[in-house]
Amino acid sequence: MEKRDYYEVLGVSKTATEQEIKKAYRQKALQYHPDKNRVEEVGEAAAKEAEEKFKEAAEAYEVLSNADKRARYDKYGHAGMSASGFSGFQNMNMEDLFAHMGSIFEGFGFGSFSSRSGGGRRVRKGSNIRIKVKLTLEDIAKGVEKNIKVQKSIVCEACHGTGAKDSHGITTCSHCHGSGVVTRVQQSFFGAMQVQTECPQCHGEGKMIVDKCPKCGGNGVVKGEDVITIKIPAGVSDGMQLSMRGKGNAIGNGEAGDLLILIEEEKHPIFERDGDNIYTEFNISFPQAVLGDSVEIPLLEGKAKVKIAPGTQPATLLRLNGKGIPNLQGYGRGDLIVSVNVVIPKRITKEEKAMIEQMMKSDTFKVEQPKQNSFFQKVRKFFE
Repeated sequence: MEKRDYYEVLGVSKTATEQEIKKAYRQKALQYHPDKNRVEEVGEAAAKEAEEKFKEAAEAYEVLSNADKRARYDKYGHAGMSASGFSGFQNMNMEDLFAHMGSIFEGFGFGSFSSRSGGGRRVRKGSNIRIKVKLTLEDIAKGVEKNIKVQKSIVCEACHGTGAKDSHGITTCSHCHGSGVVTRVQQSFFGAMQVQTECPQCHGEGKMIVDKCPKCGGNGVVKGEDVITIKIPAGVSDGMQLSMRGKGNAIGNGEAGDLLILIEEEKHPIFERDGDNIYTEFNISFPQAVLGDSVEIPLLEGKAKVKIAPGTQPATLLRLNGKGIPNLQGYGRGDLIVSVNVVIPKRITKEEKAMIEQMMKSDTFKVEQPKQNSFFQKVRKFFE
């Protein structure tokens, strides 16, 4: 689905002030907040629609409340945000969204958000696991699949995550009567509001364990090991974080946390990366520079045959289109930029010295000093 204009989402003009944007967002957040649109009250379809609109408003506020992001968005639209690595909130679960947005929700009169089942009972979530994955430039250029061994909490096979010895070892919580939540009235900026919070007795489970599983001690999980296959797309960069939902630590009677993968790019022996472009140096001899030649320049995969033009100067830059890193967002592929070095030998034979002395007498090898420093002009022109 095509994204709506962020100003349209919040219902403000493009000249809106920071305070106007914040006020508009608070109104949208109040209207579509999950605690105001529960499945059991408005139905599953309406609750889902409200959740999407809530995320849409949060995403719009995240961009328009930040001066740098807003300037980029005003200039390039949604394409500019994608290019800067901002992926939006549509694929983020509500718990992570609330954690990300932080204090903007304070003062709404709502309790802290937690995902809930259709019956209103809280769905617990296990903790996330963070790992580092080292990648070579070759891995990054083509994408790679890695099998990673992870030490983590897994569901207890004896009790299947219930934490109880058997079906008779569980009883309904007498404090919340199985709902997992308790309701109270709270005064807020918007007036008196009903607020649901986690039951302090059963911690949102709705049930109490009276006879614990001997294997896990009532936790529902045990320490274990899992081999996880991670598919890393081409074009990732150093410091980028990928996530795999449900591959983190398990939790009894709940949803497993996420696996967070931090990309660490290894230094390459001959290539340097800048965005989607890669850079390298290539040495040629003095005769090759004067007469020209056909050479093979190394790529991330294989080699490319390149013609060195007669009279090639030191520090000449060659651009090999499409031989760099694929763009993560699918916008083509970067280039390989080659800086040509002309290598001058330090030792020569008497015969070679005589030939070069003869060449120095020729008008062809006479040089004139530059009238102005044109090096940086050449560099700028190359990248235009």
